[in-house]
Amino acid sequence: LCFALALALAGHHLLACSISYYVASTALQAASMVVHITAVTALLLMVAPALALSAPAPSSAVRKIVVTGAGGQTGQALFRKMLALPDEFAPVGIVRTESSKSELVKSGGIPAASIVVVDVASNADALKEVAKGCDGFAICTSAKPAPTGETTEEGRPLFGFPNGPPEVVDWEGQKNQIDACGPDTHVVLCSSMGGTDPNHPLNALGKVDGKGGNILKWKRKAEKYLIDSGRLYTVVHPGGLLNEPGDERELVVGVDDSTEGTDSRTVPRNDVASVMLNAFRYPKAYANRSFDLRAKPPGDGAPTIDFEALIESLGGKNCDYSLGEIAL
Repeated sequence: LCFALALALAGHHLLACSISYYVASTALQAASMVVHITAVTALLLMVAPALALSAPAPSSAVRKIVVTGAGGQTGQALFRKMLALPDEFAPVGIVRTESSKSELVKSGGIPAASIVVVDVASNADALKEVAKGCDGFAICTSAKPAPTGETTEEGRPLFGFPNGPPEVVDWEGQKNQIDACGPDTHVVLCSSMGGTDPNHPLNALGKVDGKGGNILKWKRKAEKYLIDSGRLYTVVHPGGLLNEPGDERELVVGVDDSTEGTDSRTVPRNDVASVMLNAFRYPKAYANRSFDLRAKPPGDGAPTIDFEALIESLGGKNCDYSLGEIAL
């Protein structure tokens, strides 16, 4: 009995020692874990600033972009492209008449709520209301020549501007649009090549007894006004506009009506719209740039997909506004 009692006491002592060892071991592990966590926390605190700098920037918020001339061919192409990217853009299309709005809605794919009717040349106050809070403003308005039905003595057709002359549409209307924008608004202006040549045939359209016309000179005046306004700007001078599919040609940028890079002097409207859209996507690359845009013939080169590389191919060159003439 004594031996059994001694054995039991020894076992109890052994169990107590084991428990004590387990408790001590657990406490040691816990202390070690605390030290480890403290060390990791300190390390994270030290490297957090560096991690924050190297981490990719969060995706930018959806941007409100006003697109004027949304009832026209180039403006509508840009408007539709932006509507197809709701995670990036919330476009508002401006048209001049209610009939233009109805035609856009009937054409499909454009909600009526995204269209506003404003005559940009005559209603500056309404234009400012639409532009409130916008991140970007795309100017796609232009005077549009059309045959008058009359001919010259040589039998050539005479052209006029039934929806407003260049001085009103391309100068006063575009000036109103620029003025409607806030100081931080990125303004992307669709203009035209040919501005370095005062005698360009386009300037003769709509002239009567030496007055009127001069569409490229009025466009150039609006461009210079935008540049001098201090706003972030991108001015695109397309060559002859083609109603052909986009995304199928290699695009060429240049300055001052140069023919370097391709003999082609044309570009599809859809490609012009793509360049304008990507100017908003890559504002740093397209900030304060004025350039010409043409496209190589289909099959000559690879279709352009890198729009940052496209503008960087200019090597920082911009159009020279001391060339040509600006309307007075």
